[in-house]
Amino acid sequence: MEKDIIVIGAGLTGLTTAVYLKKKGFDVAVVEKSDRVGGQIRTYREGGFVFESGPNTGNGASEEVLDLCDTVSADIQFARKESEKRLIWKNGKFHPLPHSLWSGLTTPLFTFSDKIGILGEPWRKKGTNPDESVAQLTLRRLGKSFLDYAVDPFISGIYAGDPQTLITRHALPKLYNLEQRYGSFIRGAMAKAKETKKNRPKRKHTDVFSIADGMENLPQAMARYIGEENIFLSCENATAVPKDNVWSVRFARGGADFDFVSGRVVTTVGAHALPPLLPFIEEDGFEAIANLAYAPVIQTAVGIRDRGGRNFNAFGGLVGSKENKDILGILFPSSCFTGRAPEEGMLFSFFMGGTRKKALMQLNDDEVTGIALRAFHEMLAFPAAVEPDIIRIFRHRHAIPQYEISAEERLKAIGRIEKTYSGLYLAGNLRDGVGMAHRIIQGKKLAEEIKAKT
Repeated sequence: MEKDIIVIGAGLTGLTTAVYLKKKGFDVAVVEKSDRVGGQIRTYREGGFVFESGPNTGNGASEEVLDLCDTVSADIQFARKESEKRLIWKNGKFHPLPHSLWSGLTTPLFTFSDKIGILGEPWRKKGTNPDESVAQLTLRRLGKSFLDYAVDPFISGIYAGDPQTLITRHALPKLYNLEQRYGSFIRGAMAKAKETKKNRPKRKHTDVFSIADGMENLPQAMARYIGEENIFLSCENATAVPKDNVWSVRFARGGADFDFVSGRVVTTVGAHALPPLLPFIEEDGFEAIANLAYAPVIQTAVGIRDRGGRNFNAFGGLVGSKENKDILGILFPSSCFTGRAPEEGMLFSFFMGGTRKKALMQLNDDEVTGIALRAFHEMLAFPAAVEPDIIRIFRHRHAIPQYEISAEERLKAIGRIEKTYSGLYLAGNLRDGVGMAHRIIQGKKLAEEIKAKT
């Protein structure tokens, strides 16, 4: 069977790429190992609760995100105003992350010396080390308490990782570019605010988004747009091999063998899955790619039908490593979006594990439930006699890639492979960011790049 382009992987990157390739008139096929589309995006509905086993929200509702939802007729849902409030755990309770000058001066999260010291941030020298870690950058410009109770929890929420090992220009490129372009976070933020005011987006929206009635409705809408006849699920032992100036993509499905021929192949699978998919590349050619580390994460959905009048008007709470808790953070999805819990109830998403607590992945369900229940009572202050109505546990061993010191070599290796093997594109979260918006932006740009080379 012949196709213009074959996309391997039906996660968000692969589906986005396929959507825009089809929109541009290409005959595209999507090959997926799982029996469903969406990758880590999956929604469950039970007893009046709508909860996710993967991403609960997207951050950065850019024009690309809005355009994709318009294209596939997915009903994007923006977070309520209260989602702008973020909480940080310190000394036995949650504190709101400062959002104004006064709250910044009065917050117990940061030391007095660091609060005063930040006044000198605009005049500090610009960094010269391109491989500076997030922790090093924070200590140099802001101080240790900002690292412990702002940046470290933030990194736990995004990467489930360690700011000591994540490289700023790869993990947080916007932050890195603020300093490199403007010489200061504060000056850069002020300049960006002026630019945003001058060049307002076409449509107003909040930064945090989901999809009405569950995130999984987005990949399902994308699959309908691509055409289910063009999506091949439950594909085993897939390989892509160059042959006579074209690509041969083979896989087994339903007891039958398939052999597709295409001029271009786009892979969107994780770095750990690339070697068997591209067997023609020598092992040492993959060394810089396959060594990408992933943070393992356990996500636990906890729902209660009667919150007892308690107020959880916030996006959620994050926990820095200094607090030495088993919980990375707790999100409040039903505070952010309608329809996630019964009217008087509440839905929480507990996260544990990450790069610094990998051993938690070995815990059984009862042990994970015990951690979640302790946090439910101690951190969310529910009385000991009150128990959740549902607890559902989801494990992700390759949850979030870590953009560490090896990132530069990985990007160079990807470039070498793509240059050597014409028509091959290595995409996915092994580069260009880990968030949903990053995946959508990458997929759309990739489709545009392919079209421009046609």
